[in-house]
Amino acid sequence: MRSYRFLLSRRWLVFAVIVALLTGLAWWLGQWQFDRLEDRQSRNAVVRANETHDPAPVEDVLAPPGQGLDVDHEWRVVNATGRYDVEDTVIVRYRTRDGIAGVDVVVPLVTADGTAVVVDRGWLRTENAGTATVDDVPAPPSGTVTITGWARVDGTGASTEVEEQSTRAINSARIGEALDRTVYGGFVDLRSEDPEPTATLEPRPLPELNNGPHFFYGLQWWFFGVLAIIGFGYLAYDERKRGPRGERARAGRVVAGSAAQPGSPAPAPREKKRERKPRQTNVPSEYQRRR
Repeated sequence: MRSYRFLLSRRWLVFAVIVALLTGLAWWLGQWQFDRLEDRQSRNAVVRANETHDPAPVEDVLAPPGQGLDVDHEWRVVNATGRYDVEDTVIVRYRTRDGIAGVDVVVPLVTADGTAVVVDRGWLRTENAGTATVDDVPAPPSGTVTITGWARVDGTGASTEVEEQSTRAINSARIGEALDRTVYGGFVDLRSEDPEPTATLEPRPLPELNNGPHFFYGLQWWFFGVLAIIGFGYLAYDERKRGPRGERARAGRVVAGSAAQPGSPAPAPREKKRERKPRQTNVPSEYQRRR
């Protein structure tokens, strides 16, 4: 039986480096999934806590104009009273639900001091995700309206740009700039309106408060890392016990060819094929079937 000195060869050192890199990558990906699980659990805890609070005035929860809403206040129930400015309605495109095209309808609610609350009134089904206009959506209640809804953190990135009262993600600051209005930081997902509108929109569903697949994904990545180490160890043990696989293959070919060397026993003679005897028949030869 050989020693493990072959592990110091270039071939095995390169193999060991590759296995180490794969194992490190699997460990990092697994830890990333567990970090995502922890973030999700923290977010779920915030949502559960905020959902149990009584509705609070919007000015006590949303951020002052020009500032962003604290994530710890997201999904807190708020209420506000004011008048909808229908002319400043903003359409949020590409809001598909269960494979059905639709848009969200955002209308600023102007409060008594002139500061507007960006309100996502709900989802409207459309023929195409980007074809709805302000004229296509049902009007909100007129006059003084009291709303309740969930405080939400603004979206970020290029998708929040507002062009011709249309956007792809809600950002209160961007909407305020486009409409030339002073708005609170953050927006509100509508839950109810008083008085009720003639035509209602579908409200946004509440977030799912499960842990998602992150735990099992993390275990899978760590399992792949352990499997790589076990595979390396098995291959090393196999080579120590039986030698390199290439040498084994050459040895097998030599053994197979050694049977033809001088002095080796001759192969057994093949059995001769029996000669077919003429078939005895009384039928004349000219009427017999030719084979």
